[in-house]
Amino acid sequence: MRTLLWLLALFALAVGVSLAFGYNEGYVLIVLPPWRAELSLNLFVVLVVGGFLLMHALLRLISHTLRLPRAVREYRERKRREKASQALREAVRQLFEGRYGHALKNAAVSHAAGEAPALSALVAARAAHFLRDGRREEEWLKHAAEHDAEAHAARLMTEAELHVDARRFDEALAALNALQEGGGRHIAALRLALRVYRGLGRWDDVLKAARQLEKHRALTHEAAAPLKQRAHRENLRGREGDARALVAYWTAVPAAEQRDPRLAAAAARALIAAGDGASAQRVIESQIDVEWDSELAGLYAECRGGDTLARIARAEKWLEKQPQDARLLLALGRLCREQQLWGKAQSYFEASLAVQPSQETHVELAALFAQLGRSEESNQAYRSAAALCRQG
Repeated sequence: MRTLLWLLALFALAVGVSLAFGYNEGYVLIVLPPWRAELSLNLFVVLVVGGFLLMHALLRLISHTLRLPRAVREYRERKRREKASQALREAVRQLFEGRYGHALKNAAVSHAAGEAPALSALVAARAAHFLRDGRREEEWLKHAAEHDAEAHAARLMTEAELHVDARRFDEALAALNALQEGGGRHIAALRLALRVYRGLGRWDDVLKAARQLEKHRALTHEAAAPLKQRAHRENLRGREGDARALVAYWTAVPAAEQRDPRLAAAAARALIAAGDGASAQRVIESQIDVEWDSELAGLYAECRGGDTLARIARAEKWLEKQPQDARLLLALGRLCREQQLWGKAQSYFEASLAVQPSQETHVELAALFAQLGRSEESNQAYRSAAALCRQG
């Protein structure tokens, strides 16, 4: 329908022009002495319009001809950019595919063509790293640094990640610190920092990073707990022999983290080794009051000093709730022997063996018999311990 309307309009215009020219009897006289030329007005109009159109076409042709070298240069530049962009896309794809040699080659082509030079250099650096080519990795990181305004944070993150992967933790930490100075510290950087702090043995920083990641839900509680426990254990180990420092550190540990039984056991052992049995006793008692733990109950007898009878009474209350705990029975036997309650000590040792025979309990019972002058029974207990050792 639209085409039909255009055709009708053209026909109408043609009829109108024909009628206009048909009734036009004017003429144009051109005088250039000694010549004269007389033209009809219709022909003159046609010549003027045709001349204008011809001149316009001629000027367009000249302009296009003059612009042709620049157009060729622009075309070549466009094709070069397209080729470089394609090379960069190929390099990224091949990097993810694990075709590191091809990725390095295409990234080099893209960088040479000036297509996102910082990104091209970083892709090349990663490919060289995975190829274990340290020299080219370093070269491409330097190339990326030349275009730092384009990808400063990306370069520092890449450097940190590659250094961590190669266990160059000092260099990785320097890159992360530079990133933080620029205000670019984020969750991914914090994850890397956690790995760096673990590699460097900076356990206070490990605790801080793990807590931050857990707070931002970048690390689950189940994943963060072993990291925090390891950090606490290492910090306790670093304070071995210094009871005051151990107590101060344990007091500063958040209550939620103190409730880990293995950590409480580590703290109790460290305090016992440092000679502060009273503090170790408090650690054990506070933990067992929250949650029962057999290992802590077994350590209760090793807390030297203080009121032994009070400890026996407390352990016997625990026994009412845990009558089949072999370690608690062993601890009670040791406490009673320390208090010279020979009969109770023997009964607790024997009850522990009845629940779960162990070499340690046989040795304790043998020592008790030897202390009472019951040599034959002592020797028999030692033989039972040796038999369990051979079975193990």
